[in-house]
Amino acid sequence: VIPEETETSVARQPRQMRLTERHVGYLQPLAPSDDMPPPPEGMRATTAEDYAHAIDHLLGPDRDHDEVWIFAYGSLIWKPACTFVEMRTGLVRGWHRAFCLGWNNRFRGSDVNPGLMLALDRGGACNGVLYRLPPDNIEHCMTKLLEREMGWLPSPFPPRWVNARSGDRVIRALTFCIDRNSGRYVTGLSIEEIADVLSKAVGSRGSMAEYLFATVRHLEEMGIHDPHLWQLQSLVADRIEAAFEPDR
Repeated sequence: VIPEETETSVARQPRQMRLTERHVGYLQPLAPSDDMPPPPEGMRATTAEDYAHAIDHLLGPDRDHDEVWIFAYGSLIWKPACTFVEMRTGLVRGWHRAFCLGWNNRFRGSDVNPGLMLALDRGGACNGVLYRLPPDNIEHCMTKLLEREMGWLPSPFPPRWVNARSGDRVIRALTFCIDRNSGRYVTGLSIEEIADVLSKAVGSRGSMAEYLFATVRHLEEMGIHDPHLWQLQSLVADRIEAAFEPDR
């Protein structure tokens, strides 16, 4: 069943998460490495010219944009790639948040226990956070965003425009949606199998449990309740306790 979220309500006291910092603390980051892994077969590193071309394509020839918004659904919620001047929640229909971007074997995973990252997949609906970029610094901020999210080409989750409803407004926003034809698209896993992955994967930037914990916590603080992620965080906590606290 594809998740179908409704519009968010006003912020309230966050629910008590099952997954806590105690659980996350068991999964310490691996030793960092200065060497970037080579791009997977069929991909190449993105260049400055690639970023400039992508921005030209996204903004269009006139470049006359008073407002450029970013729709964040995962780590961009709690770790924005650039500065912004306004933030609000919004609902995007036709896409849902899913752990469908694999496999991560460096930053939040390893060859032994690769990680799965969030992307927007087709169907359903997704509540997230809208960031408005500084009008006088749009291209620089977009470059920073693309450098973070589009390190290799062709991108498995290329940037695209979506419509997000926020209050009485419909806002055109830039976000990242999975390319189902990409070799990095992962589908068909049960929620239990996803929880198995998220409870074990650790890389140089931390664990998938930390990534899940931060995403759910920040969503809840903003009054956004994602039932799928809420179930996942409980399952991941169970698995970490079974591995590290067998007698608890």
